[in-house]
Amino acid sequence: MRRWLLLPPFLWLLLLVAAPVAILAVIAVSEGSAGVPPFRPPLSLAEGWQGTLEPLRLLLADVFYLDAFLRSLLVAFATAALCLALAYPMALGIAASPARWQMPLAALVLLPFWTGFLPRLGAWIGLLRDGGWVNRLLQGAGLTAGPLPLLYTDAAMLVGMVHAYLPFAVLPLATVLLRRDRAVEEAAADLGATPWVVFRSVTLPLSLPGALAAFLLVFIPAAGEFVIPELLGPPEAMLVGRALWVEFFQNRDWPLAAALALALLLVLILPICLFQRLEDAGEARGSGPS
Repeated sequence: MRRWLLLPPFLWLLLLVAAPVAILAVIAVSEGSAGVPPFRPPLSLAEGWQGTLEPLRLLLADVFYLDAFLRSLLVAFATAALCLALAYPMALGIAASPARWQMPLAALVLLPFWTGFLPRLGAWIGLLRDGGWVNRLLQGAGLTAGPLPLLYTDAAMLVGMVHAYLPFAVLPLATVLLRRDRAVEEAAADLGATPWVVFRSVTLPLSLPGALAAFLLVFIPAAGEFVIPELLGPPEAMLVGRALWVEFFQNRDWPLAAALALALLLVLILPICLFQRLEDAGEARGSGPS
């Protein structure tokens, strides 16, 4: 009976995870061509092995792709760190509110998801452009003589990334903070600890598993983000997502693009495995004796 229950999720993972990765692997070992699709699958295992060498050689030798990987990881790290810094006060506020207000507050965190992704980015473009509200407010307050170049900058890209991924950090962190033992914090306060000392020495260690899970939930998808850097970031911000799009649709070098996608997957396997271990550890603690 257990095997039959596990069969649907196994088939689902096979169809949506294993099959796409296998297709990418076949394309990565193929030879580029001018046909449709623009690659020729290998006719033999030896030919496929030889076909992997050229994309791998390009990925390792061309500094363009290395810079794209490093910049993507840096942007993902900065996005996750900013989301975590903003998520802590929001999650603490949700955890400290009365029980009847916790679900409505969590729903407010998810409120941006009720609007389409592209309209939200369009709103940021309208706010940050030269004639947008932000520049109008700054000029109206006399803080700037002219419009500041806010749009198509690294700052605008980070703002869009944090706005898009902040709920992924707030919800797991709020879940952990709701389960923490408040008596430990009250005991520390009774002994004379200031609120900052209580947070640093008690709340932060207790919520660290949730903080790590929140960080990884933001970092993993942000590393491959394409739309936000394309619409809000500077033209020179060539991240992995942009590089993939260029190779697939402009250069039509599908073998190289597939090899780049597989390389990104390999880079992200470590944080994905770490996130899974944190999930398993959290479930083990939750199912243990109280």
